[in-house]
Amino acid sequence: MHFHKITLAGVGLLGGSLGLAIKQHGLAKKVDGFVRRSASIAECDQLGVVDHATPDPLRAVENADLLVLCTPLARMREVLQKMLPALKRGAIVTDVGSVKENVVQELEQLVAEAGGHFVGSHPMAGTEKMGVSAARADLFVNAVCVITPTPRSSPDAIARIEQFWRAVGGCPLRMTPEVHDDLVSRSSHLPHVVAAELANYVLSPAHPKEQAILCANGFRDTTRIASGSPEMWRDIALANRSNLTRVLGVFIEDLQEFRLALEKADSKAVEEFFEKAKQRRDAWSGQNVSPSPE
Repeated sequence: MHFHKITLAGVGLLGGSLGLAIKQHGLAKKVDGFVRRSASIAECDQLGVVDHATPDPLRAVENADLLVLCTPLARMREVLQKMLPALKRGAIVTDVGSVKENVVQELEQLVAEAGGHFVGSHPMAGTEKMGVSAARADLFVNAVCVITPTPRSSPDAIARIEQFWRAVGGCPLRMTPEVHDDLVSRSSHLPHVVAAELANYVLSPAHPKEQAILCANGFRDTTRIASGSPEMWRDIALANRSNLTRVLGVFIEDLQEFRLALEKADSKAVEEFFEKAKQRRDAWSGQNVSPSPE
């Protein structure tokens, strides 16, 4: 698979990693990056993540066959609208957003009216680190890359996007935007809320100073993702708030049941709580849950 030009709108961790992977695998003759600040141009040049970085949205997208929106969710529509006047007819547009239903509803029609094809994507990859300096070419290797086509999607565009994610090392998996948002509300968004609350509560200045000293590896591992971008996670939580509030309710109910078992000193219920968690986690970690390669 090969594109004449790929444009990355947003060159942070994901955009920068995509740029490195695209260049490493020779997927495009040219890779351009759209950045918000002129100061980011020098950093992109130094790290070699794109061939050309610019704060001019029209210059960035001009003649691109593929546009990948790598901005925060709340800015995707704004950035896309600035690029649409220069979008090449027949170009494919995708994104890396962690919420899909709102993104697809907002962007699919805009891209179609400009003569392009939109297919939503969500590579399940990333770290708690932020910025282009954390980018690496192997970020997407063996990562599940969800593709969320709709009845309006071009079959050729869907196939090209699947090929693209496979070419950078990912494992494409198709599902509807609605199903995607329901599933990630539990497996991705809820864990971030839990990690953030653990960090907020345990590391609160209201506790004795010795509290932080007694936070060892278990706390470090459990709260690692709380160091992620607050801006990004604000957008994700709000964009998927209907699903996230629902699963938070169930999660809180389960914790309340465990609290009741503790209050009753119900040793059987407490042990069953931990045993069930161990069995399920061990079974999950011992299997290959990635979609099979085609």
